[in-house]
This record gives sequence, C-alpha cells and structure tokens, in this order.
Amino acid sequence: MTSVGKIRETYEKGKGIVRLLPVFIPRNFSTPGKRLKLHPDDYYALGMERGAIKERWFSSVTPANNGQLAPADEGMSYVSLSGDGNERVLLRDFIAELGEEMIGSDLKKEYGTFPMYAKFFDYNDPLFHHMHLTQESAERVGTNGKPEAYYFPPQLNNHLGTFPHTYFGFDPSVTKAEVRKRILQFRNCDNRITELSRAYRIELGTGWYTPPGVVHAPGSVLTYEPQWNADCNVVYENVTSGEINSYDSLTEFCPTDKKNDIDYIMDLMDWEENVLLDYRGKYFRSPIIAGEAKDIYMDKWVAYANPYICAKELTVKPGQTAVIRDPACYGCIFVQGYGKFGVYDCESPVMIRFGQMTADEFFVSEKAAREGVRVTNLSAYDDLVMLRHFGPNNPESPKQLN
Repeated sequence: MTSVGKIRETYEKGKGIVRLLPVFIPRNFSTPGKRLKLHPDDYYALGMERGAIKERWFSSVTPANNGQLAPADEGMSYVSLSGDGNERVLLRDFIAELGEEMIGSDLKKEYGTFPMYAKFFDYNDPLFHHMHLTQESAERVGTNGKPEAYYFPPQLNNHLGTFPHTYFGFDPSVTKAEVRKRILQFRNCDNRITELSRAYRIELGTGWYTPPGVVHAPGSVLTYEPQWNADCNVVYENVTSGEINSYDSLTEFCPTDKKNDIDYIMDLMDWEENVLLDYRGKYFRSPIIAGEAKDIYMDKWVAYANPYICAKELTVKPGQTAVIRDPACYGCIFVQGYGKFGVYDCESPVMIRFGQMTADEFFVSEKAAREGVRVTNLSAYDDLVMLRHFGPNNPESPKQLN
C-alpha cells in the first residue's frame, strides 16, 4: 500500500484520531529535571555531546533549533501507521495529505498546517532570562514569532527543582538605561540582569501567558507549554546558575549587520509590557471551568485569553465516561490514569524507554472533535486526566480573565 493509502487507512480506522509517537528533545545547556517519565538510563540516549533530554514535544510540525548535530526531523511529531509504531509518517505530511479534513478549513486557509505545538519543559534549574521574537522581528530572520502559555500540572511535579519561581520582565521602576548597561556587560562580566526583574513563586494547577517581546526566566517546575510554531530565543542573561551563555545566544536571531547593535537588541523587547505595573493581573491564568457533570467529569481552560493558542485539562472520574466536543482540531497528552480514547486504548505510562511506543499522545481532527470523542476511565480508583492544545481557531476559548 502506498503511503497515501496508508494515511487514509489510518485516519479512517481511527475515526479521525491518530496516535503520535513520543518526541524527546535534548538540550546542551542546564540540567534535566527528570520528570518526563523516561527510564533513568535514557536521559543521555542521544549521546553526551547532545546533552540530556529536557523536553518532550507534542503535535509538532516544526523542527527544533538544536544545532548542527540534530537531525532534520528533530522535534517533529510522527503519526503511528501501525500498532507498534514501526510504520510512521510525519504529522506534517499527514496533515498536508488530508488538509481540511484533518485541521479544518480555517487553519488550512490561513496557515496551511497546524500552527502551534506544545511541550513539557523539564529543567532542574531555572532557565536563562530570555525572550521570544515578535512576528515582525522574526520575519527579518526568516522564522516565526512565538507567544506561549504555561500550565504547571501537579501529576508531573513530584519535585519542584532548585528554583520554583519565574522572572517576568523588569520591575516597573527599572529604566531602559539600566537594562542597556547590563546587556553591554554581556561579554565582560556576569551581568546579573535578573537583579532588575521580578519573580513569582509557581503555583501548581495554574499558569501564565507570555507574549512575544517579554523577557522571562522560567522556574524549575515541569511546565506544559502550548506555543506557536517556532524555536528561537534571545538570551539577555550571560550567566545562569553558574553556566555561561555565549554571545551568540543573545544575537543568533539578529540580522548579520545588527549583531553588535545595542539599540536593535534593546528594541527587540516590548518595553511597555516588560515593565507593566500589574503584570500578574494581566498574564496570570487560573483555571476556568468549561464544563462538568458531578462525579463524572470536569473540563477546565488552563490556557486562554490570547489570540494564538489555548488549552484544556479534562478529568474523567473513575469508572465514568464523558463525550467531549470541541469546535477545532487539537493535540492531546494523557498525564494520569488509563482507559479508552475513541477507538484507542489510552494510558499515562509510569516509565518510558527512549524510542518506545506509548499510548498517551494523540491528534484529533476537526471533524472528530466536532462529532465528539468518547473518553472512558477504566480505573476503579484513579482519575483519567488529559491535556489538549488548540490553535487560534477555537471560538470557545475565553477572551477575558476569570
């Protein structure tokens, strides 16, 4: 059977739902939090030169920006065409073949593909103070801007790492001149730029929205991050937890003639949002109940109130079944329990060997989402919990804060 025929067969057999293979990402900076459920021997499965595995990506049609040693498809999701995952095809190609049937007419017309992905971010130490480009700045260097959302799932945070606090922007009293001075120190001494910032202690079961252009240093809590299709950073901090960040990490996504232009580097930031007086009031996200039936299920918005991405957390109680309907396609990951998801068995694994097939990640077509997916919890005692992430075409996403 041709790959086109196999794509069609897989789509129809799954009634518009497909199973995705796990995508693990190594990074050659910082330390792993080891909360991704990988076997302890497998965090360096790609070799010491690549660094430890610190992220897992979901529903991704975009490659990781991971240097010359990374294969071209690193970061990209594959659809399993067989029960064991040995037959597979890129989700990107699966969507390209089925088009509107998979992602709906709106996304197909506007973006040509699924325009976002999600990840588990799993670092034992806080990340560097950095930002993601606005779309305008990104287009100058041939990439996308990146808005992103955070949610801190309790199921995956048996420990909180060394610094469970996140820095956002700068204190409202800080001036551009102070920030400029710290950036100019990047190649000379520890610029200690987070001295100018403000940090919030992370609260499990809540989240944040971070717009492009806002500098932030994520804390050491495993984070579920729905985000736009990009993998680019502008790193403003040169020493993080004793680790030196290269000057290239600051200027990699600047045009060649702007890499030593301090004014250009400063202007990449959205200054007004960085020093916003009530930053928490605008960007903190507490869950909003989207639907519930007592003792059966609860569905909550955990990322919302932005024009790009949104996400939900579904909990089905032991022994119960819920039919969930959404107006848009989505990717999803199970983080607790086991049961049935449409025609598939689903389960959140206790431990994963690198390269192993799992039954915890799926992509749901717009047609299947609209018709409704039957989710059954087969446990007598444990909740079945799923996170699902959407692009910008879900009209039910709350537009305002709770």
